[in-house]
Amino acid sequence: MRKRPSSLYSLMDELMASATEPMPKTKQRYQLTQMYEGLRAMEVAPEPTADDWRVVSDAVNLMETLIYEMKICEDANGLLKDAMKALEAAGNSSVNGKGIRMDSNGITAVRSILEDYASIIDTLPHRTMVNCHRLTEKRLWAIIEGKRKPHDIHISKQLAQSNK
Repeated sequence: MRKRPSSLYSLMDELMASATEPMPKTKQRYQLTQMYEGLRAMEVAPEPTADDWRVVSDAVNLMETLIYEMKICEDANGLLKDAMKALEAAGNSSVNGKGIRMDSNGITAVRSILEDYASIIDTLPHRTMVNCHRLTEKRLWAIIEGKRKPHDIHISKQLAQSNK
């Protein structure tokens, strides 16, 4: 069993984050830049990396937590499952020696989820988003450890754990 790396956010980070104000703009910009650059790489880069896939998957996973676990927003466009399936296919194809790519429908779905995520982090309290990150991280480690929920996608442990 692989030892878990330290968490991005601690309980103290969650308690110290504002319960009323959104995440600071600099943090929002940093997160969104990473996620959109990852998506762009998956669209046009000669060889997108596992890190490109991972930052895009982070946004989709965070939205999944907000919708299914925390139940504080909904999938208004109905594209979350399409985005999840597109990332699953892209991740698994890379493990099979093919590039990390999505079809145009997958890209559209993922882009929509990223836009929803951008709106949400600009409105929900920072503390809620830190809690979302913590819950998402816990859920992803449960998946890696074989404790899956019915709506979870299946990706290779090799891709999930690379460069962690």
